[in-house]
Amino acid sequence: MSETENKLDQLFMNLVLSLHSAAMQQMGKLKNPITDKVERNLGQAELSIDMLDMIKKKTEGNLSEEENKFLKQMLNELKMNFMDEKNKGEEKPPEEESEDEEPEDEKTSSDVKPDEKDSENDKEEKSGEEE
Repeated sequence: MSETENKLDQLFMNLVLSLHSAAMQQMGKLKNPITDKVERNLGQAELSIDMLDMIKKKTEGNLSEEENKFLKQMLNELKMNFMDEKNKGEEKPPEEESEDEEPEDEKTSSDVKPDEKDSENDKEEKSGEEE
């Protein structure tokens, strides 16, 4: 195998892996390394999968057995994950829901701002005067 062919093989594998990673991020299976958040966009994920499918069809007969097997495995994994995500519906991934948000009725006194404490104290004093 020549040096050029070896480089082309590596570039092909990197292309497949980058589209695979993009699709996994778009399905909410991996964190976006830039935003450090789990993001979900099934339309974009489908586009990434479609691009890999197109590569598979356009390179048919031109890939080594190893490259063909690798591409098929990546596509199968993505398609199974995509169907799983699509069946879940449009709900947010669990990591996307904020863990530090408390429902309004569960606020503790330490969560109340100083000016809110004053207004709460005023309310308590007024209710005590009415009795």
